Amino acid sequence: MTTGGDLAAFAARLGHAFAQPALLTQALTHRSAADPKRSQLDSNERLEFLGDRVLALLIAEWLSERFPEEREGDLGKRLGVLVARDTLTRIAENLGLATMLRVPQSEGRAGLRERANVLADALEALLGALYLDGGLPAARALVRREWEVQMGADPRPPMSAKSRLQEYTLGRGLGLPEYRLVSSTGPSHQPIFVVSVSAAGREAEGVGESKRAAEQVAAEAWLAGLGRS
Repeated sequence: MTTGGDLAAFAARLGHAFAQPALLTQALTHRSAADPKRSQLDSNERLEFLGDRVLALLIAEWLSERFPEEREGDLGKRLGVLVARDTLTRIAENLGLATMLRVPQSEGRAGLRERANVLADALEALLGALYLDGGLPAARALVRREWEVQMGADPRPPMSAKSRLQEYTLGRGLGLPEYRLVSSTGPSHQPIFVVSVSAAGREAEGVGESKRAAEQVAAEAWLAGLGRS
């Protein structure tokens, strides 16, 4: 078992002194390192479930303050980008979260810690642990510090690749894009999805660590093909 780095130093970097240090340990425990006798309840999956909701609430709260003149639809677009896996992965990397994750030695050597879905899930679990230990103020402090750059990156509401593709096809009377799962491989904690999108008589494929991520990549590939057609 590889146990990551110095928990006290990492907690200090987070700016929070845990009254329940076991919560931090659990947030940093990947399911592959959990106790099977406890049905992996000591892994970070339950904290991830909670942290996902905490993050959405805190980002929604912040967006309402930051953009008081924007409509619900535009706020939703911003929210989608700010809680997306790519954003979470970048923030987790900035925090040095990969070095702290508890995984088996074999998985560590295989690069499990650096996988985007593992980092994103661990960051959500960390927010869940902060919430349980210090309430919304503790989680809010981390979110407002680490998401600040992303929050102010675009003065206009962003639009995902799937939304841009849909806007393109509907605006030209071409109907809705159709997404199809091509394949799903790998173990449950390291899945790889391949998705195909068909629109306006042309197809493109995308690969991702979730079906949603693969759909976004496929949409990006389809849109990129416009410049080559």
